[in-house]
Amino acid sequence: MFDNLSDKLQRVFKNLRGEGKLSAANMEEALREIRVALLEADVHFKVVKQFIEQVKEKAMGEDVLTALSPGQQVVKIVRDELTKMLGNHASRLRFANDPPTVILIVGLQGSGKTTSSAKLARYLNKEGNKPQLVSVDIYRPAARHQLSILAKQLNTPIYEGTPEETKPLDLARGARREAMQTGRDVLLVDTAGRQHIDEQLMQELHELKEALNPTEILFVADAMTGQDAVKSADEFHKQLGITGVILTKMDGDARGGAALSIRSITGQPLKFVGVGEKSDALELFHPDRVASRILGMGDVLSLIDKVQESIDMSTAEKMQEKLMSDDFSLEDFRDQIKQIRKLGSLGGLLDMMPQIGPLKDLKNAKIDEGEVTRIVAIIDSMTPKERRNHMIINGARRRRIAKGSGTSVQDVNNLLKQYAQARKMMKSFTGQAGMLGKRLSKMKLPGFPGLPGF
Repeated sequence: MFDNLSDKLQRVFKNLRGEGKLSAANMEEALREIRVALLEADVHFKVVKQFIEQVKEKAMGEDVLTALSPGQQVVKIVRDELTKMLGNHASRLRFANDPPTVILIVGLQGSGKTTSSAKLARYLNKEGNKPQLVSVDIYRPAARHQLSILAKQLNTPIYEGTPEETKPLDLARGARREAMQTGRDVLLVDTAGRQHIDEQLMQELHELKEALNPTEILFVADAMTGQDAVKSADEFHKQLGITGVILTKMDGDARGGAALSIRSITGQPLKFVGVGEKSDALELFHPDRVASRILGMGDVLSLIDKVQESIDMSTAEKMQEKLMSDDFSLEDFRDQIKQIRKLGSLGGLLDMMPQIGPLKDLKNAKIDEGEVTRIVAIIDSMTPKERRNHMIINGARRRRIAKGSGTSVQDVNNLLKQYAQARKMMKSFTGQAGMLGKRLSKMKLPGFPGLPGF
């Protein structure tokens, strides 16, 4: 996500920091490079022009040019303007005073409306709401069947309709009636799409809007289509009046032009981004966090949110105790890997880390997700006794484990070596941390009363 743009902007700022003092000349050069980087990222040219003008106005001021660290001030200005371009703050869903809240999901065919509807249902469930789904796409039975399957997987009710309800409006009204009767507080309406915007599609959506009075009309766009997604969102807003955007396939878009353009062009916020195929791969869009990621500052807050959402804290505390003791077995090693995998791909997690200081080379790290799968398979092929005590794993056992996991003896040897090194490192770290804790406790530092160790 934003990889290409992030790399180019970081090079610009590195050059700026190399300047002893900023001048109008080298600032103009930096702005020119930022402009090119944004255009190559497929950001709309009008948005680029406005962005550069605003950055220039602030960056060319006397306070910046004469500052002790002008390069850092320029980075701050660019970050602030990026955040402003993206919408300043996360835009959350609005709810009706009288339930059920109706959310209309619209967009072109193939943009990901159906999967986004299911993901949004899961998100609402997690937030404590009681959503109900309905598909009014009478033209593609496969779409209705797909949503029905997804709803069952999520254990979320879906309105299938009656034989008499053959029109989108009839299905939508029936779904709202059932939602009211069963106490569901949100109705998600997955509408039909087309290959392109046409009069029939808009007429149908207008009728649904008039009959249902939706609180939100969310336009679903494919990030991979770049400015075509922005153009379609703008057209839908002019004709229908959308209230927000869900941008799908953000994990596969290295440029990010649609995300950076869509709010400025439509005037409507980017509310959610799809970052994978799984039902939980829908994230609330945080402009400030995304701006930080683009500039290589990481997104630690989102990483913390993922940890709190995915990791069982009581299990994590027990694991921490084992890490600090000499009782960290291969079974614990495997369970720790499984916990981390709940957070998503390792590459995605590294993207959230700040690309500065000792972590600056993380983005160049080559992550082999298959290697993680192999490690789990190898440990699963061991007996409980072998997992608890790796010292008993001799040559014959290694051959059996390799055969059972579909790997080689060398793979098993490498895993055992990595595990031994991890145990040694943790033991060393625990000892150093304990010694440091004792020293600090003796010093009685303000704000650290006692501090009996880490």
